[in-house]
Amino acid sequence: METLEGNQIHVIKPVLPKLNSLYDHAISEEKGCWLFHPSWHMCIYKRMFESENKTLTKEGILHFLELYETKHLPNSLGFSEFVIGPLMDALSESSLYSRSPGQLIGACPPLGMRLQKFLATYLMLLPEEEKGSFLLKFIQKMTSRHWCATPILFLSMALACIPACKVLGTEGLHALRDVLQCTMITHQILLRGAAQCYLLQTAMHLTDVEKVSLPEVSSFLLSLRPAESLRRDTVLWMELCSWLQVNDGCFRKSIISDFEHQETSSLCQYVRSLVGEYLKTPASEGENCFMPDWFEAKLVATMTLLAADVERMRNKYSGKSNIEWIELEAFLNPLLDVLMKLGSNVYIPTLKTDKSLQLLLKLLQTRSLKCSNTQDDRVLFFIWKSLVTPVESILDFLLRRLTTNELSTVGDLDRCDLYLALIPEIVNLCLQVSRKKVPFIKNFILSLTNASISNLQERNSEEETKLKDQIKKVAGMASLAAVCEMMDRKPEAHLESLPSVDALKRFISFSQFNEVLKKPSYTEEKSSLCEETASQGWGKIVARYVHDQWICLRFILNSFPMLAQDYEDTSERPLSTTERSRKILQSALEALTILPSDQVLPVFSCMKVLVPKLLDSSEALCIEAFDLAWKITSSLSNTQLIFWSNLKAFVQFIFDIEVLAVAASAKGQAYAKIKEIIFKLIDMSTTKTGVFNVVLSHCCQSWVFPTVDERSALTNAFLNAGNYGELITEACVFGTVFRRDQRLIQDVHAFIENLGEKCAANVVTESTNRDDHYVRVCVIKFLCLLDGSNILHKTFMEDIFTKLLDKDEMVSRSRTRYYANSLQHRIKNRVWQALLVLLPKLDQNFLCGTLDRIFQAGFSNNQASVKYFIEWIIILSLHKYPQFLNKFWDCFYYDEEKLKTSICTFLSVLAHFDIVLQNTLEKKPDLKKALVVVLQWCFNHNFSVRLYALVALKKIWGMCKMLHVEEFEALTPVIESSLQQVENMHGTGNARRNWQRIQDHYFFATFHPLEDYSLEAIFHTLPRLSELAEDEWISLSKFDRFTDVPLPPAFQWYHSRTELRDLKPSDWSQQDMGSNSAETDSQPEWTDVQKKIIPWKSSTPSLDLEMVIQDRAAKLGKSNSRLIVVASLIDKPTNLGGLCRTSEIFGASALVVGSLHYIQDKQFQHLSVSAEQWLPLVEVKPSQLVDYLQQKKMEGYTIIGVEQTAKSFDLTEYCFPEKSLLLLGNEHEGIPANLIHHLDVCVEIPQQGIIRSLNVHVSGALLIWEYTRQQVIKQKQQK
Repeated sequence: METLEGNQIHVIKPVLPKLNSLYDHAISEEKGCWLFHPSWHMCIYKRMFESENKTLTKEGILHFLELYETKHLPNSLGFSEFVIGPLMDALSESSLYSRSPGQLIGACPPLGMRLQKFLATYLMLLPEEEKGSFLLKFIQKMTSRHWCATPILFLSMALACIPACKVLGTEGLHALRDVLQCTMITHQILLRGAAQCYLLQTAMHLTDVEKVSLPEVSSFLLSLRPAESLRRDTVLWMELCSWLQVNDGCFRKSIISDFEHQETSSLCQYVRSLVGEYLKTPASEGENCFMPDWFEAKLVATMTLLAADVERMRNKYSGKSNIEWIELEAFLNPLLDVLMKLGSNVYIPTLKTDKSLQLLLKLLQTRSLKCSNTQDDRVLFFIWKSLVTPVESILDFLLRRLTTNELSTVGDLDRCDLYLALIPEIVNLCLQVSRKKVPFIKNFILSLTNASISNLQERNSEEETKLKDQIKKVAGMASLAAVCEMMDRKPEAHLESLPSVDALKRFISFSQFNEVLKKPSYTEEKSSLCEETASQGWGKIVARYVHDQWICLRFILNSFPMLAQDYEDTSERPLSTTERSRKILQSALEALTILPSDQVLPVFSCMKVLVPKLLDSSEALCIEAFDLAWKITSSLSNTQLIFWSNLKAFVQFIFDIEVLAVAASAKGQAYAKIKEIIFKLIDMSTTKTGVFNVVLSHCCQSWVFPTVDERSALTNAFLNAGNYGELITEACVFGTVFRRDQRLIQDVHAFIENLGEKCAANVVTESTNRDDHYVRVCVIKFLCLLDGSNILHKTFMEDIFTKLLDKDEMVSRSRTRYYANSLQHRIKNRVWQALLVLLPKLDQNFLCGTLDRIFQAGFSNNQASVKYFIEWIIILSLHKYPQFLNKFWDCFYYDEEKLKTSICTFLSVLAHFDIVLQNTLEKKPDLKKALVVVLQWCFNHNFSVRLYALVALKKIWGMCKMLHVEEFEALTPVIESSLQQVENMHGTGNARRNWQRIQDHYFFATFHPLEDYSLEAIFHTLPRLSELAEDEWISLSKFDRFTDVPLPPAFQWYHSRTELRDLKPSDWSQQDMGSNSAETDSQPEWTDVQKKIIPWKSSTPSLDLEMVIQDRAAKLGKSNSRLIVVASLIDKPTNLGGLCRTSEIFGASALVVGSLHYIQDKQFQHLSVSAEQWLPLVEVKPSQLVDYLQQKKMEGYTIIGVEQTAKSFDLTEYCFPEKSLLLLGNEHEGIPANLIHHLDVCVEIPQQGIIRSLNVHVSGALLIWEYTRQQVIKQKQQK
């Protein structure tokens, strides 16, 4: 416990093994019981868990969890309470779940793995009767506070890994449901989905089915969200089906079930009664204006599908091939009965129609199982075939409800939504299963469109607007919007040929935009009852009405770009297309100010069509549109749900091919505005990961694969890439350095994604590609698609190459020296990776002009990883165009100063000279030149340079020998003996070891500049071998996963060679690292450990620690010593801070300083480490020192000066009186002459060296210690 007070991990870690031996002594092996109470041990762990040092907390938790793997501890109730109390409290800290340094991204963190083992082992050791209550408390604790996503995920995972045992009852199931419903509501979607999967597995593994009923199980299942975890196309669904099948008949009987059918399974019976109960409605007491909650419909649909899949599974195992779907038919019949009557029976209660249609919608929205073809999913196909039968009846009912006056209250608008949601699902159903019904659908849409238009055109004669008339209009506009969206999404239904489309087009073209519905007067009694409790205010209804108008307008603008020219004769003065477009755009800006932010998407889409037409004539209006759209999008950046869809629509509008092309051709304010928006988006993506991904992915796709059918589109589209090249350049170097907490979330995401299909959340949640790496993956794939023979592509690549070199030079200028893995290092690294990808596509003329800049980059001060990329580019350039060798030789003749740090780069290129000369027919002149150049560097005074030169010499001399170059025969004995001398270096010194290392280094030993040219080598293998931070490695799997931009079909530079891929990092220039650390860590016990003393323990225990700091310090100081240290002459805060610490440690009674302001100085505080809080500090200015010394003399103090004078005493011979005052001199002048006269004695420290004086803090410390040592000896003698 005393050691733990220190809070320093290096002090505490060696003591932890002692805990193990404490356990050994605390347990009696014969009796298998505790010799003293385990709470003693718990105190130690609790202290560690509550430490401010998170590393210590983590060590403590890991040590505690490991106990149950290594020690067989007797059971103790205290342990269970401790696990559920302090241990779980400690586990709620997210930062503890970080990866250990050696682990790869995507691995399970050590604490996650340890938790799994611990829970499984601990539960196994518990007596049977305690298992259930322990687990129940454990799960309840997970609901008792707001947990972060990471701890909940790993705790859920640990629960799911407990071996199957029947310990949880109804209460346990409820507790698990509470975790799902309360705790995880604000977590990130993927983490939340994964935790849901694990909690469902926990329920299946640990529930005692005899204690829970099927209704309880089904209500638990409903708290899992299909959009995040339990969906029908996942492995988890199949696990659940097999669990239900195995335990069918074992569930506790619920009171409501009747068991007349003994031959059917209890699950099927339950579902039958569920469907029956669901569709039963009480005799109507007046029409209810509220729609029923969706909860029941979800429950019935989910349980119906589960029961059907369980039945299918059962039949499959029993070997029945021709399955009769008796059970499934029994589930569906009550629903089909109601649906068949909908069209003809007007008197079915509204509640019943609502419920049946809600269930129908949920069944139609079901996903198929994992099959290549929907028809292979027999259950779903049977459901669909059954549901096709009543289609006519349903559509008749919908038509009647939507177009006659049956929807009349605000509450009915929810019904309107339900009806309109059904229409596309029914269209889809008929297209999949029964094409015969398509004509019927066309008639329905024709009637719906015409009736809605006529409802909207009705003019009210009465002055007062009635609610039901306004609701009818809202329903009419919503119906038209639904029809327009369906025509967009289901082109295969060929609905656009319907005559009603013409009427729709005419109606929309002449309706007034942003028409706002007048608020009705509430005089009707019937509706006011609903109105008071209706959730929607009138403002919401108006916004929805305007939103629907813009959906219709979007359809018209996209389908018929020439706006309603045919019908212009009806208006007084025909408007030109431009004027009309301008009018609509002004209405769009108005709509953006009226509509709530989550409803502006159709307006953005309309603006996308209008702006290119108006950029020339009305630039100011278009810029206003850009600004307003950006304002709306950026204001949403904190709202997770609607931000991404809005951003996507915003990007599709601003970065539309036409918009970009027109803005760039004019090069006016709009062009500048778009560039400004680009940089604002990049800026936003540094704080909100994924923003740049959306922009870049859209641009790269539209520039290389435009969807427009015009012939000029491809040229125009790619011209945009050149005009907005900054986007590509910034993407090449994009990526922020994340804070630790952000990295943790990314690591956990990577861990879940690595689980693949084993975790249903990966299947269900849409992969968003929001990882920062995907920006660079996208841009690199885009660059790979470019073709050097295409003149547009060629110009663009040359421009990007130049801009990237500019970027590199800018970083070099901004900071000549930069740290490894700093942002500067990463940016430079990314620049050269992108340049390396572009290099093979560049032609000779361009490279000739650029090579000098590449050489110049080699001269700057670079980190290892950047150096290797520059060398690689030089090697490849010289290999392709050996005629550039003369420029290369010039690099060796710069002045010494410039070459000092960079010559090794050029010597490394010569180490691959065989590759450089591969295409040269006459190799001898170049070899001769290379040998002359290298030999002069073999004699350089710098050891590293000599090593690089020797590696190059070895390679070049080997080539000379192979080619039998006669001119060098005279040199043969010299070079051979030199190389032999190097190889046979004796001794074990650094020289020999470094020679061996540099030869074994991957860049010289394994790396092949041509054969290793691949995306994997550039983005993963080389960064890994160069010991670049792991978050800079981009694995090939990310290139595979990112499918928005494909690689060219014939792309062969993908994988690096296995020889390179399998290497481990080893940098020859680094000294042996960590060779001893493993040995020390594996020692089971330390013979001696650091033990920091805690001085206040020996002082008065009753001390009131709440006293004012100076009083507290004075009280402490007086009890220790009669030494006063006077430092008024010292003016450096560092010296004063150090003296303060020394004086406090050795118990001086006071420290005198020239000004108390020094205490606030950061440097003082850094050295004093809070000593000023425990030591009395007195302010005596230098001008007041004479008076102060006189006063202390009168109090009986001996004034001792620390100074070399003619009469000074040797410190080793001087005996300090008890009441001593030490006066320390100034750093430069020492003690001035006017004060020396007031001293009783001067003491000097004996010296052996040449330098004249010690630092003043060190001098003071030596005297303070000598005084303390003498007083301690005196006290011992007195005792």
